[in-house]
Amino acid sequence: MAKTKVKTHSGAKKRFKLTKNGKVKFMHTNKRHRLTQKATKRKRIARVAGVASQNDTPAIKKLIPYK
Repeated sequence: MAKTKVKTHSGAKKRFKLTKNGKVKFMHTNKRHRLTQKATKRKRIARVAGVASQNDTPAIKKLIPYK
Protein backbone atom coordinates (compact mmCIF):
# COMPACT_ATOMS: atom_id res chain seq x y z
CA MET A 1 0.00 0.00 0.00
CA ALA A 2 1.28 3.42 -0.91
CA LYS A 3 1.47 6.04 1.80
CA THR A 4 -0.96 8.90 1.20
CA LYS A 5 0.30 12.45 0.90
CA VAL A 6 -0.78 15.18 3.32
CA LYS A 7 -1.95 18.47 1.85
CA THR A 8 -0.19 21.63 2.96
CA HIS A 9 -2.44 24.30 4.48
CA SER A 10 -2.50 27.19 1.97
CA GLY A 11 -2.78 29.90 4.60
CA ALA A 12 -0.01 28.45 6.74
CA LYS A 13 2.50 28.10 3.91
CA LYS A 14 2.16 31.83 3.18
CA ARG A 15 2.57 32.87 6.83
CA PHE A 16 5.20 30.58 8.34
CA LYS A 17 8.75 29.47 7.57
CA LEU A 18 10.90 26.96 9.42
CA THR A 19 14.36 27.93 10.65
CA LYS A 20 17.35 25.63 10.44
CA ASN A 21 16.89 24.61 14.08
CA GLY A 22 13.20 23.73 13.57
CA LYS A 23 11.65 26.86 15.04
CA VAL A 24 8.66 28.48 13.34
CA LYS A 25 9.24 32.02 12.09
CA PHE A 26 6.53 34.50 11.11
CA MET A 27 6.13 38.20 10.34
CA HIS A 28 4.07 40.42 12.62
CA THR A 29 0.82 42.03 11.50
CA ASN A 30 -0.26 45.70 11.23
CA LYS A 31 2.28 46.87 8.65
CA ARG A 32 0.08 47.19 5.56
CA HIS A 33 -2.11 50.30 5.66
CA ARG A 34 -3.12 53.27 7.83
CA LEU A 35 0.45 53.57 9.05
CA THR A 36 0.29 57.30 9.77
CA GLN A 37 -1.91 56.87 12.82
CA LYS A 38 0.03 53.96 14.32
CA ALA A 39 2.77 54.64 16.82
CA THR A 40 6.37 54.44 15.63
CA LYS A 41 7.19 51.93 18.35
CA ARG A 42 4.36 49.67 17.22
CA LYS A 43 5.55 49.78 13.60
CA ARG A 44 9.18 49.18 14.60
CA ILE A 45 8.26 46.08 16.63
CA ALA A 46 6.16 44.75 13.74
CA ARG A 47 9.13 45.11 11.38
CA VAL A 48 11.03 42.24 13.02
CA ALA A 49 10.18 38.59 12.45
CA GLY A 50 8.72 36.69 15.40
CA VAL A 51 9.18 33.12 16.58
CA ALA A 52 6.16 31.00 17.47
CA SER A 53 5.90 29.67 21.01
CA GLN A 54 6.90 26.09 21.74
CA ASN A 55 3.26 25.26 22.50
CA ASP A 56 2.09 26.33 19.03
CA THR A 57 4.99 24.87 17.06
CA PRO A 58 3.76 21.25 16.73
CA ALA A 59 0.36 22.35 15.39
CA ILE A 60 1.95 24.69 12.85
CA LYS A 61 4.38 22.01 11.69
CA LYS A 62 1.44 19.68 10.96
CA LEU A 63 0.02 22.35 8.64
CA ILE A 64 3.28 22.66 6.68
CA PRO A 65 4.58 19.05 6.52
CA TYR A 66 6.93 19.46 3.53
CA LYS A 67 8.73 22.66 4.50
